[in-house]
Amino acid sequence: MSRPPLPPFTPETAAQKVRAAEDGWNSRDPAKVALAYTVDSEWRNRAEFPKGRAEIEAFLTRKWQREHDYRLIKELWATAGNRIAVRFAYEWHDEAGQWYRSYGNENWEFDADGLMAKRYASINDLAIDAADRKFHWPQGRRPDDHPGLSVLGL
Repeated sequence: MSRPPLPPFTPETAAQKVRAAEDGWNSRDPAKVALAYTVDSEWRNRAEFPKGRAEIEAFLTRKWQREHDYRLIKELWATAGNRIAVRFAYEWHDEAGQWYRSYGNENWEFDADGLMAKRYASINDLAIDAADRKFHWPQGRRPDDHPGLSVLGL
């Protein structure tokens, strides 16, 4: 299975890969998202270490069961060869209605077929008021005309 664009990445193809990842995560479809990773992909996400598609899918299922109205923006930070560094922010609320903006950085490594073999994420959560939200598009893909992180000052 191949997931273009393929490494080695240029700044343009890396940006395409980042947007594809953002679109996938905004779908909130764990089975679909898991297909972007190698069957033995290694993750570090906060203090969890899922390995392989089945564990990734289970992780994402749990994540989106507790992070309601999830909206994500990713931005390319750097790329070299088969690696991409990303910064991101997402907004969500818990069962009690408390909104959060979660900020983070990810380091990605891809195999020759363009599947992500390694994903290391560091994430911090900031409680925000609903009035301070910045991500207001309908569930799903972020509209092309919606500002990114840099434009939003995030």
